[in-house]
Amino acid sequence: MKQKINLLIGFSTLVLAILCAVQYYLVKTTYDYKVEQFHTEVKEKLAKITNDYSDIDSTVFNVKDIYYKRLIDDYIKSKSSKSYLKSALLNNPFRKILTQKIKLRIQNEFPNEKIDFAVVVNKFIVYNNLKKKDTLFSSKPNIKNTIYGNLTSLENAFCIRNYVGTISGFKDSNYKLLTEETLFLSVKNWEKIILKRMAFIFILSVFSMLILISLFLIAIKALIKQKKVSDVKTDFINNITHELKTPLTTLSVTTKLLERKAVKENETIFNSLLKTLERQNIRLHSIIDQVLTNSLGFEEIALQKETVKVNNLLQNIISDFYLAYPNVAIESKFETIDITLSLDKFHLTTALNNVLENAVKYNCQNIIIGTSIKN
Repeated sequence: MKQKINLLIGFSTLVLAILCAVQYYLVKTTYDYKVEQFHTEVKEKLAKITNDYSDIDSTVFNVKDIYYKRLIDDYIKSKSSKSYLKSALLNNPFRKILTQKIKLRIQNEFPNEKIDFAVVVNKFIVYNNLKKKDTLFSSKPNIKNTIYGNLTSLENAFCIRNYVGTISGFKDSNYKLLTEETLFLSVKNWEKIILKRMAFIFILSVFSMLILISLFLIAIKALIKQKKVSDVKTDFINNITHELKTPLTTLSVTTKLLERKAVKENETIFNSLLKTLERQNIRLHSIIDQVLTNSLGFEEIALQKETVKVNNLLQNIISDFYLAYPNVAIESKFETIDITLSLDKFHLTTALNNVLENAVKYNCQNIIIGTSIKN
């Protein structure tokens, strides 16, 4: 029974763990979906701003193209090195004004969020139709390559879009410029925005898991309690069977003895056997009363004390036991004479009978019962 309960608890725990894992996966999937949905919303709104820079300030972007042409013309004529060209590109004169204008438009589109952005140049490549390309610099997105914007780190930023463009019209018509720029965006406290959107789902998931775990614990507790009740019931049946065995055996033997003619003719023996029947009958009633009393609750058993002569009580116990086990030799060595004690006859008789029956059970054929006075 215990092994089955342990297997049931283990299996239930495994199922609960799987349900928790599935719930976590669903919540995580929902979170990822909400993040992607949020990014899509931001991209769609920013598309209105960044698809065509002419509605921001076409003059500035014309200046930007002119500035790029001048840098490349100087580079073609070897008037500047690659390092100088990169430095001039990153410290361009339109950086501040473009940052301010785009930031203002973003704030108009997202009045409730704090958004930082950066346009990072990834590639700046010069092509010559007669020669191989000349890569001025080409790298992965790096915040150090920001040409305008106020973003300071790409750690929590996400990519909005890439801008790939070509510029021609240089003094040497064989040259063209290929540029690739990436717009990055960072929304402050975007995690809180996502969690706020999925607050209901998150609370519902946590609440349902808490209920499930609570029900699981209640069920396990009830199962363990039921197991304890079952064990108590089994012990009770074993104990009560043990308690009833001695008086029933004594009654059975005494009844058979009373049927003998010699016993009927001997008044002393006959009366002694009748007293034995009476004692065992009273004992059976006491056992039944104890069962009924203890079944009503878990209160401690109240002892029914009375003044009893110890030697007489022991002699009655020995006599009744000998009737049930006539093959066992019982010797009494009483050092006490006419000693009276205040005790519960029923419980003391039960205790002594249990000791005697255990002695017989473990093949003891010679039993000595003695008394002595201590202190």
